[in-house]
Amino acid sequence: MNAWLDIDERDDHYLGLPGAHVVATEALLALRDNLADVLDARAMMCVHGDAGLGKTLSVNASLRALAPNEVCRVQFRARPTPRDIRHVLFDALGVSGAPPNRPIEFDTLLKRVLSERPRVLVCDEAQWLSRECFEFWRHLWDDPRTDIAIVFVGGGDCYRVLRREPMLSSRVYVWQEFRRMSREQVLQVVPVYHPVWADVDAELIAFADAHAGHGNFRAWSKITAHVITALGRLDRDRPDREVLQWVFSRLGGRDE
Repeated sequence: MNAWLDIDERDDHYLGLPGAHVVATEALLALRDNLADVLDARAMMCVHGDAGLGKTLSVNASLRALAPNEVCRVQFRARPTPRDIRHVLFDALGVSGAPPNRPIEFDTLLKRVLSERPRVLVCDEAQWLSRECFEFWRHLWDDPRTDIAIVFVGGGDCYRVLRREPMLSSRVYVWQEFRRMSREQVLQVVPVYHPVWADVDAELIAFADAHAGHGNFRAWSKITAHVITALGRLDRDRPDREVLQWVFSRLGGRDE
């Protein structure tokens, strides 16, 4: 059973924002094409960029369409060691029995499991990985018996570590950087992202982006959540400058 399939798609959105839609941005469409090529080649990919730009959401949405039954997703919130990765993979792959004590035996077991059917290993928050951890992933991928594609998703640190090591970077098939949305992109994306913005003047959306959104998807999720709260408390039907000033006061943004 794949636990990743049991995750509600709404949870892909920051704050699990009700009513939020996955928008087919240029970055997401490019990612879907790149992922399709990576899966066909059973290769490695690095998706990198600043926090809050929609990397994880785009990867999840694309893989739900491309290979939902192959995904094994792991994530780290601190500096892991190769031993940590072994144990996290053991659990994520649903391997039965007790984990082996010796690294060689552990690696042999993981390789056997990863040779049984195609897998897409998604390593989120990859900026926490050290050179030794990246080498461990390469070790699994290099084995001719394993049938895996690997997707690293993380900030600039994972990009720099991979680029510094020729043995690693030479194996990355596709690099894709996520960047902040331009003002023009914001005006196209935000009205589709959530119904609360559907009929709002472009000038007001541009105002919100200049003061708090800054082309960042996660920032726009927070703005939207606060706007929904503000509409109820201020008894308004749609966002206006006063609503946005209330929101900015919560976000620490400017209020003029």
